[in-house]
Amino acid sequence: MARVGNIEGGAGGRARQYWIAVVAQDAAAAGAAEGYLQLGSGKAGPLERMQGGDGFVLYSPRTSAAGEALQAFTAIGRVRDTPIEIGGSGPGGPFRRAAEFMPAGTAPIRPLIPALSFIRNKVQWGAAFRFGVVRVPENDFARIAQAMGRVAEVDFPVGVEQYADTT
Repeated sequence: MARVGNIEGGAGGRARQYWIAVVAQDAAAAGAAEGYLQLGSGKAGPLERMQGGDGFVLYSPRTSAAGEALQAFTAIGRVRDTPIEIGGSGPGGPFRRAAEFMPAGTAPIRPLIPALSFIRNKVQWGAAFRFGVVRVPENDFARIAQAMGRVAEVDFPVGVEQYADTT
């Protein structure tokens, strides 16, 4: 894979951020198996906003692009402090970013909607995901992580903004 960008600065001195990305369940599973994030049909933009140490959750509206409705959080992890890569065998392949996925359960979104502050309209809640990637407050991320069987305070300890790349 070709590398794009640089890794100098890692989190760039900024505080850790938390993200939700919309990815079909089959694509989330493929990324987790290979240890990478590929978002927005392989566009670089969403990955460029993320930095090493940031937390992410993948929300899967469907089991596959044309599959059955799922509406659940299906994966959680941490962005690695590595450059963005171009996947595939030729130029123009999808942009990917190395990520550490954590074992977690699937968490349906509907029971969480009333407690998630980033979803302002609780009736038309899908609008919060219309751009494919959304930055969320730490407390919302922690609530989702808990629903997936993770403890955000353990997985993303305060004061540890980046993690060494072990790949």
